[in-house]
Amino acid sequence: MGYPTEASGSLIEKKPTVVFVLGGPGSGKGTQCANIVKHFGYTHFSAGDLLRAEIKSGSENGTMIQNMIKEGKIVPSEVTIRLLQKAILQSGNDKFLIDGFPRNEENRAAFEVIMLIEPAFVLYFECSEGEMERRLLGRNQGREDDNIETIRKRFMVFLESSIPVIEYYESKGKVRKINAGKPIEEVFEAVRTIFTAQDDKIAA
Repeated sequence: MGYPTEASGSLIEKKPTVVFVLGGPGSGKGTQCANIVKHFGYTHFSAGDLLRAEIKSGSENGTMIQNMIKEGKIVPSEVTIRLLQKAILQSGNDKFLIDGFPRNEENRAAFEVIMLIEPAFVLYFECSEGEMERRLLGRNQGREDDNIETIRKRFMVFLESSIPVIEYYESKGKVRKINAGKPIEEVFEAVRTIFTAQDDKIAA
């Protein structure tokens, strides 16, 4: 699963505020993350974007990631977490949204072991399968993976892998659920309330 390193110690000293952002395909979390960045000054990291950037950099690590993806293998949690760790340490900010991570219980456990920190809370965008289907099928850009069967499969995979993570953090009182089926403005009002309370807590 990996182990803490010197970077983990630096991370503890930095005392970052980390918020995990989870939500199924079409839950609108990308739009809401952009709003949080704009209004509350968080830095937004997507695990997928960090992996793609590492591949593009042509580094030895990037080549290894690319080969694993080509072979249909799952990139180990430790690889993704090290990229997140590096990005957090290199950032001048101390407040972070980590989008689409942890994807499963193994990700979650590895994050806490390697990083030696826990999230302040988990922002969970809850949206019904019907609403997600409607949104994804209505997308103008018409992504090739946005057909009804693929959408249902992606939704099921999300639920199966993410629900144990959400249940774990719920047991710790760390989940903030948002009804993502409402209009964007209403969803952001609910998000704003949560982040205003978090800012007050940090200030205190």
